[in-house]
Amino acid sequence: MFELSVKDIVSITSGKLLCGDENTIVRGICTNSKEIEEGNLFVPVIGERVDGHLFIESALELGAATLTSMHHGVVIAEKPYIQVNDTVKAMQDIGTYIRGLYKKPIVGVTGSVGKTTTRQMIATGLSQCGNIYQTKLNYNSQVGVPITLSYMDEDSDMAVLEMGMSDFGQMGILSDMVKPDICVITVIGVAHIEFLKTRENILQEKLAITKSMNKDGILFLNGDDDMLASLKGETGSKVVYYGTKEWCDYRAENIRMEGKKYTYDYVHNNKKVPVVLNALGTHNVINSLVGMSIADYMGMDLFKVAAGYEEFNGTRQQLIDIGGEYTIIDDTYNASPDSMKASINVLADMNCTGRRIAVLGDMFELGENSEKYHYEVGEYLATKNIDEVVVVGDMSKHIVQAVLDAGVNIRCNELKDNGEVSLFLLSVMAPGDAVLIKGSNGMKMYEIVKNVVGRKGQKDVK
Repeated sequence: MFELSVKDIVSITSGKLLCGDENTIVRGICTNSKEIEEGNLFVPVIGERVDGHLFIESALELGAATLTSMHHGVVIAEKPYIQVNDTVKAMQDIGTYIRGLYKKPIVGVTGSVGKTTTRQMIATGLSQCGNIYQTKLNYNSQVGVPITLSYMDEDSDMAVLEMGMSDFGQMGILSDMVKPDICVITVIGVAHIEFLKTRENILQEKLAITKSMNKDGILFLNGDDDMLASLKGETGSKVVYYGTKEWCDYRAENIRMEGKKYTYDYVHNNKKVPVVLNALGTHNVINSLVGMSIADYMGMDLFKVAAGYEEFNGTRQQLIDIGGEYTIIDDTYNASPDSMKASINVLADMNCTGRRIAVLGDMFELGENSEKYHYEVGEYLATKNIDEVVVVGDMSKHIVQAVLDAGVNIRCNELKDNGEVSLFLLSVMAPGDAVLIKGSNGMKMYEIVKNVVGRKGQKDVK
């Protein structure tokens, strides 16, 4: 982790030291007073519901110094207060400065779906051949990226950073901070379309990841995504494609499911490397493929890289085996139409002796066409090998309506809340069943997972 003095921070942010020792050393940025560590710089963020300035005193019990945009003139305190015009802009300036100190390659990852898993896949693969720093937790936003940069491991060989956005102009700001050497765009979907209005706008905003890319950098695009594929030969950057299409530069071929793992052949030019992936779904094959592709581009040992995926352990789409009788696919972190369809595919492909039950909740931030997107998920589900669907939420009833309109033999259930869904599952689940539980994070469907798994005999579900 890079160390900065308060004097450095005052200079970087064009701030003013109101009190305290300018030689105080700070390590890492924190915006949550409950999570602050000794030596951190506390950055109070003014949010919609709460103003972080209210927690400066408690934060400084451990923290080394604080930024402030609310204190002016003379402040009497033991630890440094640094006055700035805008605390978020100031922390972004600090992040940009630290990025300038880091002299190793950085991979920037964005996309409507799969950012976190793809970032973890890339880091897992590359770490077989070196020390890789990657995004802390889910710190991928305007506030999160500066925090991630502030904890940059200067001894690492390479960094893989996740970059997320929800509105116009945000990706360009992140690109200015990260200055990636390699860029990855996973999928152009409809997540955040409420704010960006069209997929075309989302595409242009995602492409802004290259705004401050190294002039000799390279952009990896998913050739299986229709909008990204349409850019072939049209972008100004050096671009390569990964995917399952024959024309992709880096390809996954011979994809198959063996037990609870996927296997495929990584192919590039005359190279062919077998990969065994400890993750479910063709979408995760594609996520690991870009990790193999970047490793290949970097000249790494591909057999070593592939070995890392056999024990991959990500934070999304957890498979929970309850007593050898029931299987829960916990995919409750978030949801969009694309990720819903991918998870439905996983359930449909699941090798089970009982029923395949999809428990689906509302998807958020889909704007005025939310009903349409939910209905389309139902249309898709109706074409798959699913036995029963359970929905919760105002919008998810349109998923059921689409299934009913399709006239297929899938039993449908509309329930009012997570508690009712939990009781329903506990009453109907039978040995051999596989159950997918998925919805936007705001639906709190992790409550269903805890209730069901806990009652069925596994008490340590987080």
